[in-house]
Amino acid sequence: MNAVSPAPRRPRVRAPELRGRAWLNTGGEDLTLAGLRGRIVILDFWTFCCVNCLHVLDELRELEEKHRDTVVIIGVHSPKFVHEADPQAVVDAVERYRVHHPVLDDPELATWKQYAVRAWPTLVVIDPEGYVVAQHAGEGHAHAIARLVGELEREHAEKGTLRRGDGPYVPPEPAATGLRFPGKAIVLPSGNFLVSDTTRHQLVELAPDGESVIRRIGGDGEFSEPQGLAALPDGTVAVADTVHHAVRRYDPETGRVTPLAGTGRQWWQGSPTSGPALATDLSSPWDVAWWEGKLWIAMAGVHQLWTYDPETETVRAAAGTTNEGLVDGPAAEAWFAQPSGLAAAGDRLWIADSETSSLRWIGTDGVVRTAVGTGLFDFGHRDGAAGQALFQHPLGVTALPDGSVAVSDTYNHALRRYDPASGEVTTLATDLREPSDAVLAGEDIVVVESARHRLTRLRLPEEAVRVAAVAHRTQRAATEIAAGRLRLDVVFQAPAGQKLDTRYGPSTRLLVSATPPELLLDGAGAGSDLSRGLEIDAAVGEGVLHVSAMAASCDDDPANPYPACHVHQQDWGVPVRVTDDGEGRLALVLAGMDEGA
Repeated sequence: MNAVSPAPRRPRVRAPELRGRAWLNTGGEDLTLAGLRGRIVILDFWTFCCVNCLHVLDELRELEEKHRDTVVIIGVHSPKFVHEADPQAVVDAVERYRVHHPVLDDPELATWKQYAVRAWPTLVVIDPEGYVVAQHAGEGHAHAIARLVGELEREHAEKGTLRRGDGPYVPPEPAATGLRFPGKAIVLPSGNFLVSDTTRHQLVELAPDGESVIRRIGGDGEFSEPQGLAALPDGTVAVADTVHHAVRRYDPETGRVTPLAGTGRQWWQGSPTSGPALATDLSSPWDVAWWEGKLWIAMAGVHQLWTYDPETETVRAAAGTTNEGLVDGPAAEAWFAQPSGLAAAGDRLWIADSETSSLRWIGTDGVVRTAVGTGLFDFGHRDGAAGQALFQHPLGVTALPDGSVAVSDTYNHALRRYDPASGEVTTLATDLREPSDAVLAGEDIVVVESARHRLTRLRLPEEAVRVAAVAHRTQRAATEIAAGRLRLDVVFQAPAGQKLDTRYGPSTRLLVSATPPELLLDGAGAGSDLSRGLEIDAAVGEGVLHVSAMAASCDDDPANPYPACHVHQQDWGVPVRVTDDGEGRLALVLAGMDEGA
């Protein structure tokens, strides 16, 4: 397992300058690494569609607050979807997700390429003298970075190269709106709307006009970025309390909020996938729906569907393997990618699977099927037969009276319709702004226009809107690889003061697959070694290698019988192209010194 050795630090590499389209949260000033000399700089390469990136934003908040006079965190926004390159969309995302540090908008991936980044999220640490000292891909690295920051503070304070003071963050002016980036909505028995007012951490009850505020619920720490809502048979409402990694119960009669599921801790690989609801960890629940006698939970943070059973007050993973992608089949074998919208309709539970830009469903037979969508890297706005129709990162799905479903096609700013009877996709409405949900209200459909901070009422049209077809693939450049044998190395170095945790067996895991599957003649599947030989089929020519890696490390202190342990994990989707002079080795950094900057 030579890719896991605790190797010493390599020679220092000067950090490339930061280049992009514009700077946010700096009061209009452009930042340079030269101007930040003397500070510890942490670059957070993120994109706002990525739930793992949102997890890392939350992980960094404590470090950002504790070391605000020595550390400058800079978000480098590198888009996956076309919509994420829209400058206003980036501005909205920075506010929506409470990013309280400077952000470089990098739509052309200029800085991404300079730092040889291969995955969202990736963190790069730069010391006060302007050298790269560490790179970490994925989640779970906050503890290692905090320890490294402490070491750098001591080292550079002694050298006289540490400069303390206020950082360059300048908050934008707050905006006055009744809602602020609302997420989901339902209609209460009273006819009022209940809306998750996500960025303000509240629920808001609105009158039937969709504008007049009846009351606000929360805002005092009860919720953190709430999203999905579902009416329960007892008259209460289940709330997906996303950043708290929990599901809560809200009683519209009493106004009382009580816990339903989750501990408040984020689920990690190795944690239980079933158990008492209030003693089992969850991960970024994004939507909820009542179906077949249970509450179904779209667990966006781990690419699964879970259920809550009210009779036993237990939760369990019901569908998905935690691997990110689009794979149909029996629930336990299916792959999802940030399921973010649910809608129950008879014998089907419809799913908006956002990162694969797909509409999927699970039946009462326990089998997952895809209605529209092809995978992680194909998206667009194209109507027609389901086999060639395209969405772009949909977040919501709504069952319609005629048996069809409306899809909140978020990044296309559209409301779309899929008819299972005809297998056709049409467009119901355009010129919305990041619609994230829709709810029926009489003969109308009310759309949550998240980025316009409002509910918008539309009459369900008899005829669909016609739009020009647009298809996209992710703009990330393909890695050129050689045909035949390809060595895959996932580089992981246990952070200083830690060692691999081998007490209960292998401490690492590697899962490899490809789209199309025929790209890999050999090497697909799971194993514990982070190095693997793959066999590439030259006849296929191009595709995507899907790599999922996990490593567990614990504090290396013989005197401590209960050392703190940490899980590091990341999924990569690496576009590849087979060429005559392509590389024979693919190295992906899970944690360690930077190799390519």
